[in-house]
Amino acid sequence: MPPISKHQPLLGLIVLLSYVCYQHQQTSTAHVPLVGDSETECPHLPGLEDVLVVLKTGVTEAREKVPVHVQTTLRCVPNYVIFSDYDEEIAGMSVHDVLRNVSDRVKAHNPDFSMYNRVRAHGRAALTRADLNPDTNSAFGKPKNPGWKLDKWKFLPMLEETLAVRDDAKWYVFMEADTYFFWPNLLAWLAQLEHQRPYYLGNQMQIGDVVFAHGGSGFVLSMPAVRAAVALRAANLDAWDKLTDEFWAGDCVLGKALADVGVPLTWSWPVLHTGHPGDIDFFSEGYRKRPWCYAPIAYHHLTPAQIKELWRFERSWMRAHEVVLYRDVFERLVQPALKGVAVDWSNRIGDKQGTAGLSAVECRVMCYQDKDCVQYSFAEGVCYMSGVPVLGSRVEGVTSGWVPDRIDRLVGKMGSCPQAKWIV
Repeated sequence: MPPISKHQPLLGLIVLLSYVCYQHQQTSTAHVPLVGDSETECPHLPGLEDVLVVLKTGVTEAREKVPVHVQTTLRCVPNYVIFSDYDEEIAGMSVHDVLRNVSDRVKAHNPDFSMYNRVRAHGRAALTRADLNPDTNSAFGKPKNPGWKLDKWKFLPMLEETLAVRDDAKWYVFMEADTYFFWPNLLAWLAQLEHQRPYYLGNQMQIGDVVFAHGGSGFVLSMPAVRAAVALRAANLDAWDKLTDEFWAGDCVLGKALADVGVPLTWSWPVLHTGHPGDIDFFSEGYRKRPWCYAPIAYHHLTPAQIKELWRFERSWMRAHEVVLYRDVFERLVQPALKGVAVDWSNRIGDKQGTAGLSAVECRVMCYQDKDCVQYSFAEGVCYMSGVPVLGSRVEGVTSGWVPDRIDRLVGKMGSCPQAKWIV
């Protein structure tokens, strides 16, 4: 099997149901008062009460990324828990140390736990500039980021701690603090699956011979799958600690554990995605699937502002519709921004055209002269053109532009979607 790229995207929905505070043993969720207007009420979503949502974060990012979920992603979820590497309260929400039961020997001698031990002993004041180094994401993660190195140790203990919170859920949904889920879409998807079976649903990735679910895209486990993985680790804690130390990605270790107990990954791209709507190619095929008519479940790499934007879109959409499709996200959120020229902006896709020494105006002219070009970007005298529209993001020194009428024609060619497509 060829290696699977970590560069794909996906979407998500958000939930509804009257809020219930869940408490069990030493872990609890926070109650957030509801505001009684039509914009913020929690509609009833049958099946959500059978789901436990697990948000994983870390002390270096939690204060920045967790609060937005109070009034968006988690606000209407009846059962959820937030796991981190430090016990604290943020925005009225209890955040729990998921590493509390990891071997003291590992914590004392493994350098990955240096920051953890300092913060546990002295609180947030013990964080250093090096701890807060964001680092640059690469094919091997963020090796210079202490929080990222510690994060890989959370995946297997997280399953055991999850069962301690609730051991009778039909489904366990795992997300990160920069992930957004479209809950109605998720529930419509899960309703087509048998929760009694061991399911492992996720955006497929591969390291070596291990195929696993990308953690940031969100992944879903049925109860039998969680219990099987917990039992496997409990039978030989030292071996799994050793394996975690040797691997650089905790989601890969989890994938291996599930494979070892006979629970293979159900490949779930494009409904679970590594990026946000501005990064996504809505039109091209991947793994013999084209996103357009699929119902997105989760997006990743979102800022708090982007999470709020998706929340507002979802709430307005649900007043008149049920399932949201990739097509809907493109037409409502992305396409309106694909107009004119954007300075210090990169639409991130396209083939290099011409040689160095061009101007931005010449690049634009080249795009208009090519009937298949729907967008262009220009930087340092080089022109890039593409037949696929992508929004992109702010990048200094880059100029981007789009051809709206051609994008309209491209959307027309994609056609309507008689019904939502799912991964089953």
